[in-house]
Amino acid sequence: MKALITRKVGMTSTINQDGVVQAVTLLSVADHTVISHKTAEKDGYTAVQVGTETAKKLSKSVTGHVKNAKVMPKIIREFRFTEIPEELNVGSKISADVFSVGDKVQVTGLTKGKGWAGTIRRHNFHRQRKTHGGKGNTRKPGSIGSMYPQHIFKGSKMAGQLGHDQITVKGLKVALIDTELGVIGVTGAVPGPKKGILILKEAK
Repeated sequence: MKALITRKVGMTSTINQDGVVQAVTLLSVADHTVISHKTAEKDGYTAVQVGTETAKKLSKSVTGHVKNAKVMPKIIREFRFTEIPEELNVGSKISADVFSVGDKVQVTGLTKGKGWAGTIRRHNFHRQRKTHGGKGNTRKPGSIGSMYPQHIFKGSKMAGQLGHDQITVKGLKVALIDTELGVIGVTGAVPGPKKGILILKEAK
């Protein structure tokens, strides 16, 4: 399975071979280092821990965890495998060239957080009437339950946190790769703000 930790740079557009303009999101990719392995015998599952970018300072526990890889990663993520490939030894490097132009991929990241929002913004509720007997409570949600069973059901649409949800966008393709600059371009839009961390994976 191919996977990388990336950061969102922004959007641009390219012209494909058919002369069609397509939207492309640029993702920056720093060199990755394999930090450790998780095995089914010891941990109950098989995975590879990967680190990227450089931290100014690490806690003692993280320093001890990454000492075999001899790096100070700022970001650490884990990718599961059915069987760990031979080339992914502890300390080995991974770069943007693991993907090729045309590969089908999926991108996972956190959407932009919008803070606390009411029902009109969060769930597209209508406001109440301002005239003809309206009481001025125009943005309140209205009734949230009946006399029976005298409690609010779980999952009711109410005010709350909007955004900052983990989203996976599927059906994307790699449009361009620049290994010198460490940039990968994928077709379409991806979640999150600029400089947000995104996981780029081979489509299942």
